[in-house]
Amino acid sequence: MSTSPLHRLIAGFEVPPPNLDGADRVWIERFRPWMEALARYHRHEVIGLHHVPAHGRALLVVNHSLATYDGALLGLAIHDATGRLPMGLGDNLIFRTPGLRRVASRVGIVPARPETGERLLEDERLVAVAPGGMREALRPSHERYRVRWARRKGFVRLALRLQTPVILAACPAADDLYTVYEAVWTKLAYKHLKVPLPLVRGLGPTAIPRPVKLTHYIAPPLVPPPLYEPRLEGQVDALHARFVATMQALLREEPAALAAAEGEEPKHEQHAPEAGPRV
Repeated sequence: MSTSPLHRLIAGFEVPPPNLDGADRVWIERFRPWMEALARYHRHEVIGLHHVPAHGRALLVVNHSLATYDGALLGLAIHDATGRLPMGLGDNLIFRTPGLRRVASRVGIVPARPETGERLLEDERLVAVAPGGMREALRPSHERYRVRWARRKGFVRLALRLQTPVILAACPAADDLYTVYEAVWTKLAYKHLKVPLPLVRGLGPTAIPRPVKLTHYIAPPLVPPPLYEPRLEGQVDALHARFVATMQALLREEPAALAAAEGEEPKHEQHAPEAGPRV
């Protein structure tokens, strides 16, 4: 493991206990004008919002772009449609970075630990996760629209053990906001320090993101089969392969995947509203 001064500095900041109270609504409203401006800039649209439940546990699984803020645009759209603010499972680097960890905890992001995900789902929360993480975000542009979830199976185990519906959401055009070049230092920084040092170009020669239209496609929920402990790893592998294939189809905007996202909102019998606030 690297023992460079930078690595020791980053590792020296402990990851604090997760704040499970959810996002600070005051902070969300403080950031809203900026997010709405970004949504207008990118003509943001969400297809398949009706697949996100208004209550009850669910695991929202997204692709990870370099820009990252496309996930925040999706979260705001979900909030405005359902009243729910997804709780995000974030990289430990966020919580080892002074200032950034404070903002993250205020907007509903917690360290990505299995026990934290379990507690949130047991509390019937909507939990968001990007399995590809920084590794997926840093992939060069010649690999855009590709899923990098190999060996990233923790979210599958979580869904199986908690019997939680999994909702896949993809934003293909988020990979077009920047041109990401393959660079030796990017690979070395990620391998040894787990920090992002990409070489990118946005609008013209600048780092301003290109004004491309961003569309999120949300697939129908998939409820895992009952957990069978003796065959857990086989179940995990099969579900992981299915999730990867579905996400890949969404990123490639394959007609069948988009048709499933656009599918009519299911009609349910009328029930009395549940007591208690939405999360």
